[in-house]
Amino acid sequence: MLYDEDRYIYRGKVAESRFEKNCLTEYAKVFKTVCVDAAYYSFPSVKYLEGLASQVPTDFKFGFKVTDEITLKKYPNLPRFGHRAGQVNEHFLNADTFEHGFLKPCESIRPNVGLLMFEFSRFYPTDYEHGRDFVSALDAFLSKLPKGWPYGIEMRNKHWLQPEYFDCLARHNVAHVFNSWTEMPPVSDQMALPGSRTNPDLVAARFLLKPGRKYEDAVKSFQPYDKTKEVNEEARQAGAALIQEGKKAPKRKTFIFINNRLEGNALMTITGMLQQSQL
Repeated sequence: MLYDEDRYIYRGKVAESRFEKNCLTEYAKVFKTVCVDAAYYSFPSVKYLEGLASQVPTDFKFGFKVTDEITLKKYPNLPRFGHRAGQVNEHFLNADTFEHGFLKPCESIRPNVGLLMFEFSRFYPTDYEHGRDFVSALDAFLSKLPKGWPYGIEMRNKHWLQPEYFDCLARHNVAHVFNSWTEMPPVSDQMALPGSRTNPDLVAARFLLKPGRKYEDAVKSFQPYDKTKEVNEEARQAGAALIQEGKKAPKRKTFIFINNRLEGNALMTITGMLQQSQL
């Protein structure tokens, strides 16, 4: 729906490698931002980042998920972690590791960096007994970070969305990333929380899943993502409201990221949000 198939034909069929190498250029003719999940799985190299930036206009802004080496308190029991699976992560909330492993490569494309998101998977009582304990650790971490970068925090513990959490982010001028996810309250509910706009110049939201729905169930229900299968009116209204807020605050950068597993087709979800924002 977005890409011209003929651009990627090689010997009579679509060449996946050609598509992966060149599709960003075509994408950037329509959209001005993209969320780069790949950075979550390994620290990005200068070569990789400059390769991305070379395919987009100068006003294009990337949203990067910060590598999980920084945001995981304990490595999950997954094959990709090898011998580290189940072990405590010594680099968790390590500002030096983040600065040298992530920020330093990003310097080469700094004008194109729109948002650096620290996505924290759900913490359990064995990780932190209370939400305030995490907020204290987060406060110490944020205080050590280099200033002037567009930071955002995405939480997966709904009961931790408390005044002390928002106050911590506001002190450091860090955005709370509104997120529609399995175990999180709807984005509209998060938006209604006092103090949730923690950075007056930066707002971000990621619409990923309908609250209460598991990722695997969404994949099963919505593939092959070629049409809307379930309109999420709450999400559309929340996205439209954020767009309208952004229009009223000219200095504010508003990033809204949407995937196919929210309704079945991200392009149609985006269209719906844009239409509602103009009502």
